[in-house]
Amino acid sequence: MPVRLIIVDDHPIVRDGLRGILDTDDIEIVGEAADGPEALAVALRTAPDLVLLDLRMPKMTGAEVIRLLREQQPGIHVLVLTTFDDDADVLPAIEQGATGYLLKDTPRAELRRAVLAAAAGETVLSPTVAGILTRKAQEPEPRTLSPRELEVLRFIARGATNREVAGKLFITEATVKTHLLHVFAKLGVKDRAAAVAVAYELGLLERQR
Repeated sequence: MPVRLIIVDDHPIVRDGLRGILDTDDIEIVGEAADGPEALAVALRTAPDLVLLDLRMPKMTGAEVIRLLREQQPGIHVLVLTTFDDDADVLPAIEQGATGYLLKDTPRAELRRAVLAAAAGETVLSPTVAGILTRKAQEPEPRTLSPRELEVLRFIARGATNREVAGKLFITEATVKTHLLHVFAKLGVKDRAAAVAVAYELGLLERQR
């Protein structure tokens, strides 16, 4: 069975060009749309295997369209085809569940292969987008503390002992120690003084005046 495809782009000439490239024995174009709401309606009516989606269109962002498409038809796949390759476009689209992300300078044969692969659930990424995702994955996680961990650390910064912290927060000393161990791990330190210093440096604590 050929892949059932919807083309979503707000430029008619682009849709015509994509139809000419993709309408083959392996791919059946079952619908077109010029904006997000129309894409959702066409997808409901035609139940495609894949939506080929531009990101920046009237009425609705590409990320919103992807989210709503996947909510109304969980098994649907979305392949983004756009000219935009910055983090602000790539990351929301991937986070909302896009199966692939290609740029409009993709060669014709490669685009056809990508459509077939994305319809089968395979991840398809342009080299630029793959680089963005790799860089993002290598970034360290933000060093955030829970409200209780911050509360404990504030008392420690004021010179309180574990017993004093336990008394003020109505918890056991063992619980205070556990919170401190979590703080040390998150901040990459080994003792109380270093934890306080790093917390001030990161802006997690406000210096007393």
